[in-house]
Amino acid sequence: MSLGDDAGQTRIRLPEGDDGDPYGGARRGGRTSSRSLVTVVGVVVLLIAAIAFANRGGEDSASEEASADSPRAAATAPTGEKPVTSKAAGIPAGFAHDRQGAESAAANYAVALGSAEMFDEDRRREIVTTVYAPDVAASRQADLDKAYSNAEFLANIGLDKNGKAPTGQTFVSRVIPVGTKVTASSASDASVEVWYTSLFGLSGEGSTNPVTESWYTTTYQLKWINNNWKITDFQQKDGPVPVGRDQQASTADDMTKAVEEYGGFTYAR
Repeated sequence: MSLGDDAGQTRIRLPEGDDGDPYGGARRGGRTSSRSLVTVVGVVVLLIAAIAFANRGGEDSASEEASADSPRAAATAPTGEKPVTSKAAGIPAGFAHDRQGAESAAANYAVALGSAEMFDEDRRREIVTTVYAPDVAASRQADLDKAYSNAEFLANIGLDKNGKAPTGQTFVSRVIPVGTKVTASSASDASVEVWYTSLFGLSGEGSTNPVTESWYTTTYQLKWINNNWKITDFQQKDGPVPVGRDQQASTADDMTKAVEEYGGFTYAR
């Protein structure tokens, strides 16, 4: 969907089903018969009925829990639980001791661990100490310090030896969770997958590493420690990756302004 391409107009683009369509759709002919018109009207009526039925479901449908450890799609919805209001080192804390709390913790931790703040030594140590279990935080800290202080790595992404961007440029590293899924849980442990998109690069005139978009899924192993969920381990993999659209890339100035003016979200249900 493309909004606002022309003043006062909304354009909707649907994927065309040629041989290159990754979703395997079939191309439709250009002729519209009366039979197809009736079909379209019928689909619209069914859609309206489905929306009405879904809205009528109310709290009963929203409060259903996943059975045992079987993962299922679960959109963020009002559950009656109040969002967390406390923070530790600037990161949301005090998550509920249940599956929902584990999902919120994993999403928030993904945001913190994927942020540009990880390139600052002092801030990185605060984040790691906050989100990791005490018995693994020290070893993870050493590994991350080694990785983030690697001069060759920093030079390749356009930063100096202290992890700072060149004058006039803004370093962008931001994780935006798209969804979460609990794959296993117990009273003391949980395994949560976080699917997210990541923005990474340098915005500004003269940047040789423009901000690009990537997609990943990270599985976090969490343990309930000191009344909060903490990370004990994780695994990352690429994707799922959506098909790219034909939107024009923004200018360096627009990207810099967006990063500076739009804050991130606190992911807690």
